[in-house]
Amino acid sequence: MADTLRMDRMPHIWCPGCGIGSEVNSFADAVKRSGIDPKKLVVVSGIGCTGRVAGYVNFDSIHTTHGRAIPVATGVKLANPELTVVVFSGEGDLAGIGGNHLIHAARRNMDLVVICNNNFTYGMTGGQVTPTTPGGASASTTPYGNYEYPFSLPFLADAAGATYIARWTSMHSRNVTQSIEEALLRKGFSFIEIISPCPTLYLRRNRLGDGVDQLQNYQDNSILKHGADTRETAIDYQGKIVIGKFVEKNKPTYLEASDKCSIKLVGDDYQLYGKTIPEREAEEKAEKERIAARRAAMAAAEAQEQAVAAKPRKTSAPAAKKAAAAPRAAKKAATKAKAKPAVKKAPAKKAAPKAPAKAAKKAAPKATAKTKAAPKKTRK
Repeated sequence: MADTLRMDRMPHIWCPGCGIGSEVNSFADAVKRSGIDPKKLVVVSGIGCTGRVAGYVNFDSIHTTHGRAIPVATGVKLANPELTVVVFSGEGDLAGIGGNHLIHAARRNMDLVVICNNNFTYGMTGGQVTPTTPGGASASTTPYGNYEYPFSLPFLADAAGATYIARWTSMHSRNVTQSIEEALLRKGFSFIEIISPCPTLYLRRNRLGDGVDQLQNYQDNSILKHGADTRETAIDYQGKIVIGKFVEKNKPTYLEASDKCSIKLVGDDYQLYGKTIPEREAEEKAEKERIAARRAAMAAAEAQEQAVAAKPRKTSAPAAKKAAAAPRAAKKAATKAKAKPAVKKAPAKKAAPKAPAKAAKKAAPKATAKTKAAPKKTRK
């Protein structure tokens, strides 16, 4: 992670048990695995706990105002279509004040990757109810339970026109990595929702334990359904969570649709950013080849690391023999340990009388002399 994060800004502000850290780790791993050029990656975020991701990652990034992450990302993509633009923010920022931008970016099929950390609360501003807070859950603005109907973000994104939609929890880190990698390598509006614990405000206020308890809840209540109908992805309070990749389809992006319209009007003389269509297609093909080469190199490096890690196990036959002989040696040592005390005790019992025996030998002549002398006196 040292190459991915701005280590001079550590430690981060996220609380113990928060899921954003594992999401950033999955994101960094996905960028590496995708093979895209990190110098052509831009991360845009809004306000909130998740909005701080843009300030910690070691890529070109923009930390925008509340709710404006998607329009800023749209401007970046239109200014330079060669860039891969990722929006990394929370559900309050994206579906609350920024909800209008979310649905229109999906409607236009902007070539963006939107990663939404959904923790059901405004974690940085006091724990207010958000557009996704489940019914019945307590928040600072609904202390007796939420009575509003929450959004199902996959259903919202699907209805608006997103071409790639997935949902996971922060516990499913490998699946999160895979979905982000897929989204980075495709065109169109991709929306990935990650259900994440907020231990400080949401869990504590609702007396749901800590982050580990909530991860256990995710494990117990997650239902994997790839291709599920997004109308059936609503989340109840501490209820079942439908996860998986729900939507993956292709249709012209906003720029491709704009190109098509302009070509009809202008003809073959039309150029986007000073490049003809064949030139742009050739550049895209060359970039795909470079990405494929980087992915192959990374896969080879991982295979080599695995081989090196497994090599000692395969070649260490002596170690295996030692390990196999260890139980026998242990038994022998145990028997010796039991036998040794008995050997020591036996001499100890014999040694005790030896000392008095020597004293008796030395004392014996004196005793006999006295006994002999006594009778002589009596005789006289």
